[in-house]
Amino acid sequence: MRFTGLANWGEMFREPAFWHAVWVTVKYAFVTTVSEILLGLGIALLICKKDNSFSRALKVLLVFPLMVAPVIATIIWQLMTNTSVGILEKFLNLFGVYGFPWASSPSTALFTAALIDIWVYTPFVIVLVVAGINSLPKSPFESAQIDGGSPWFTFKNLTLPMLKPFLYIALIFRLMASMQEYGIIFALTKGGPGDTLMNLSLTAYNKGFAFLKFGEAMPYILFLWVIIYIISKKLVSNWLLVQKKASGR
Repeated sequence: MRFTGLANWGEMFREPAFWHAVWVTVKYAFVTTVSEILLGLGIALLICKKDNSFSRALKVLLVFPLMVAPVIATIIWQLMTNTSVGILEKFLNLFGVYGFPWASSPSTALFTAALIDIWVYTPFVIVLVVAGINSLPKSPFESAQIDGGSPWFTFKNLTLPMLKPFLYIALIFRLMASMQEYGIIFALTKGGPGDTLMNLSLTAYNKGFAFLKFGEAMPYILFLWVIIYIISKKLVSNWLLVQKKASGR
């Protein structure tokens, strides 16, 4: 071994594979995080609208994916999307769609990986939002109902502003996790087809453990850590600023 200074960092920034990995990381994180926040919020509002035995049973069922390891969830989805016996493939056959490529095509690989991620982690957002809805005060909603406020007015001016702390927590946790996602992508295609899903985590793994170039792999992980730290710190700072202004009023 020999000391190389910042040579590995310079080499990383000159590699097209690095910029491709950055793009895949950002794209995957954006698609999964936005989808999970929106779906989690929508489903939580629906199941909290009526408190009956059906909604309580639905809450339990929706939390089930959180108890499944991401790799196991990926194997389950591989079976469901199998072109011979997969239940999702048979469902698409009803609409005249046969042999959907799923993870075997560069054009649909990201969609398939994101679909698994959304199935596994949307319940996390649902749990947070449901807890937030149950903790909201009742009097503002009763006043809005007496004054004839529409459901959209109530959601826009009461529910959503008061749920912001819970949505911020979900956003920070899911964004950080999706940017460093490894298990789902590795179990699904190992970064393929080709380099379609080679994000920063998988690229670092290949360099470090497949090619035993740990010096070249380290900058990828450190770069990912710096990006996650900056984004999460910015989100937390913005939220604290909003809370300070709100308390000042």
